[in-house]
Amino acid sequence: MESHAVVFPGPNQVVFQKITCPDPGPEDVVIDVHHSWISNGTEGSFLRGERLEGDVAWKPGHPSPFPMVAGYQKVGRVRWVGAAVKKYAIGDWIFGSMSRVCGMFENRYAGHVSPAVCGEGALMPLPAGCDPVAFAGLVLTQVGYNCGTRSPVKPGQVAVIMGDGLVGQWAGQTLVQLGVKVAMIGRHPDRLARFAKHGATFLSGTDNGLAAVRAWAPGPVQVLVESVGSAQAMRDYLPLLARDAHIAVAGFYKPAGAVNLQDALQEFRNSEISFDLVSGATLPRLEETMRWIAAGKLDTLGLLTHRFPVERAAEAWALIESKREPVLGVVFDWPAARTTA
Repeated sequence: MESHAVVFPGPNQVVFQKITCPDPGPEDVVIDVHHSWISNGTEGSFLRGERLEGDVAWKPGHPSPFPMVAGYQKVGRVRWVGAAVKKYAIGDWIFGSMSRVCGMFENRYAGHVSPAVCGEGALMPLPAGCDPVAFAGLVLTQVGYNCGTRSPVKPGQVAVIMGDGLVGQWAGQTLVQLGVKVAMIGRHPDRLARFAKHGATFLSGTDNGLAAVRAWAPGPVQVLVESVGSAQAMRDYLPLLARDAHIAVAGFYKPAGAVNLQDALQEFRNSEISFDLVSGATLPRLEETMRWIAAGKLDTLGLLTHRFPVERAAEAWALIESKREPVLGVVFDWPAARTTA
């Protein structure tokens, strides 16, 4: 089946081109994609050749992970259903994650492709009466929700979010909904300004914002969300963490040589710090995140800074990588959205 996709043919190369998808089977659904949301951090590291797959960092000796169709989240309408599909009908609005493609380094995972061939289990119906774009980044929103809900926090306790990107924003929003006092540490004043209505914000500076948080915090830090891939930030905040605090680890960490796990954890164990690794997704969490978005408990559209026709994908990525202007949430609008508007 012929489709179009955003393809990374090699490091730092982006093209919008025709590709081939496998013909759909009886348990598949074919989607006309209307909007797909870029995961700036994950997809950016794939674009630069830093990842082999998922959270596996590329190392010398690994194969070159190109070409690839990046991305893992999109919304659209059903154009075809297989004979064994019971949950969906033609015309339904759905959220879809990854799709099957042909001729790429990894043929199972692809987000920015339309028409998209997806197994029925990779789809979710969208709530009625809501803007579909609000759910186009659902997997990434769920990672932020996961960061915020993993720790058994109580109202009035303190959390620090290390990073002002999308995951950090949604983690902070989630913790605020749980009654937690939240401070966000980041490097981008424009992004911090988007969180200011929810909690305190501080520039990271040379000390990861430690002095500012120490002066602000009304008590020990119960939750530290590390979303930028900084092991040093976790060490820096150890003196401020409560005994039995939690660190939610959502950053991507490049290889840095052999790691002695006992040595790496020893400095945290005496304070009984627990770690949660939160980059995955489960259907129950996706469903709950979708409910939170629909109820207005998580704001996605307010973090959207740019929308590009998908044909201008290379321009979108040039902006994300250069940050020549403030950029946070970026969505591709596909031809199906234009022809049915």
